[in-house]
Parts: sequence; C-alpha cells; structure tokens
Amino acid sequence: MSFSQRLHEKAKPIWEKSHNHPFVQGIGNGTLDLEKFKFFMRQDYVYLIDFARLFALGSLKAPDLQTMSTFAKLLDATLNEEMALHRAYAERLGITKEELEETQPASTTLAYSSYMLNLAQRGSLAELIAAVLPCSWSYYEIGKELSQIPGAMEHELYGEWVTMYQSEEFGELATWLIELLDALAEGKTEEELKQLEDIFLNTSRFEYMFWDMSYHQAMWPFDE
Repeated sequence: MSFSQRLHEKAKPIWEKSHNHPFVQGIGNGTLDLEKFKFFMRQDYVYLIDFARLFALGSLKAPDLQTMSTFAKLLDATLNEEMALHRAYAERLGITKEELEETQPASTTLAYSSYMLNLAQRGSLAELIAAVLPCSWSYYEIGKELSQIPGAMEHELYGEWVTMYQSEEFGELATWLIELLDALAEGKTEEELKQLEDIFLNTSRFEYMFWDMSYHQAMWPFDE
C-alpha cells in the first residue's frame, strides 16, 4: 500500500461525512439554497488567495527545477485563471467583484488557512503537500461523485461548479500532488509518516468544517 493509499483509508470516514453533507448533496441535486452557496463562494475566494500563497511556498521549498516550475505554474493558474473564473461565476450568481474583494474571512476560513500557512512556512515540502492535498483530492472525488447525478452538470446554478471539479484537468493536479507526496514519503520513519498523516487528517477535518460553515453561513460565534 502506498502512503497516499494509507492516507485515503485513514481519512475515508471524514471524507464520507463531507460527501454526505447537505451542502454538498444540495449542489448535486440542485436543492441548495442560493444564499448558502453565495456565502461559500465568497469564503472560497478568500481561501484561494492563501491557497495560492501555499503554491508559492511550494516553489520555494522544491528540491529541483521541475518541481519548482510546476508549483510556479500552479500559482499562476490559481491567481490568473481559477480566480478569474471564480469572479465570473460569482458575478453570474449576483456577487460583484467588489463584494468578493471586500469579503472578510469567517472563523473557520481563517483557522484553516492559517493552519496550512503556518505548517508550510515552518515545515517541509512533504508537510506542505499533506496540508493542501485533501482540498484538491476530495474536491475531485466530490466532483466525480456529483457528476453521476442526472442533470447535475446541467443545473443552471451549480452545474458549472460540478463540471469544473470533476474535470480531468483538476484531477491532474490532485494526481501530481499524490505522486509527489508518495515520492517524498519514501525512506521516512514511521514517526515522520504519522506526523504527515496527522496533518492530512486535520485538513480533511477542516474541509468538512468549511462545508458546514457554508451551510450555516457562520462567520464568528456571537455575531448577530
């Protein structure tokens, strides 16, 4: 069993909860309240900014030019392609560019991004990848699963989202990160592997919390 397969097995109970969350299922069957999805889109935009920073740190920590170049391409694609598509999609949903730019991170968004950035800055490349991989990998799995629901990719509000994340192009990102983490895991002690596993499970939990935050449109405790 590869290290990535081990991680997938360990995280499976968490990922199943994400897959079965009413927010995710609501995207697939088209029943999700639009205001909940708008909240998600705005928080996801804020999240993507820090996600791009993680790719920049990946390039900094890369052991060779090829890996450095790939991280640089991912950084460019996130900033200049994915976020542009995000803005255009959000505008069609009634969210202006100004509203996106003015979005303040919710408590879960801030905790999730800060956790990954802290690990990425003080840790190894393997730790950075273990932190970002659940997002890319689980989104691809969710996209593929939701795409099997009749009409999901044609839905007027959520079809584009499902189509984006079930695409081969998005899957290639997850596959590249999986293969890189497996390569970096070779020769590590069980203690080191367990540390990477804990990181992977923590960000898998954050992924579930992000869905739940969006479903309840929760900013901060005690906010009115």
